[in-house]
Amino acid sequence: MSTTAVTPLTIQDAEALVTAARHAAEASGVTVSVTVLDAGGHLLAFRRDDRAVLISGETSTRKAYTALQLNTPTADLVDAVQPGGPFHTLPTALDRPLLFIAGGVPVHRDGRLIGAIGVGGGAPEQDHGFASAAVQSLA
Repeated sequence: MSTTAVTPLTIQDAEALVTAARHAAEASGVTVSVTVLDAGGHLLAFRRDDRAVLISGETSTRKAYTALQLNTPTADLVDAVQPGGPFHTLPTALDRPLLFIAGGVPVHRDGRLIGAIGVGGGAPEQDHGFASAAVQSLA
């Protein structure tokens, strides 16, 4: 069985994602924090604007981590964590808390997961839009 190497998410890619998300947010008049993780969950890029709510930095990181661990946009998981949902008890099963609010988006290259971006500071739907726009700009 042969495997094809996929270029990992680079620091340059991560910085481009942060810039794209920040520009999308600023165009909407929103101040956000942005976190980009590589496929191993390591921090590649982070930006917190001093005008953003202080917790937005932690929020963006948790959103990115959740999207990475579950390989799914966090916006798609909100219903799954309601009582009786398939992920209802998942946050207590892992050693790092997850965040099921829109704004975390996995990053893929050639169909493989290479990282994730999390955006916090706006309304959940806005954060999801900013993160999604950043990922689309990388393609």
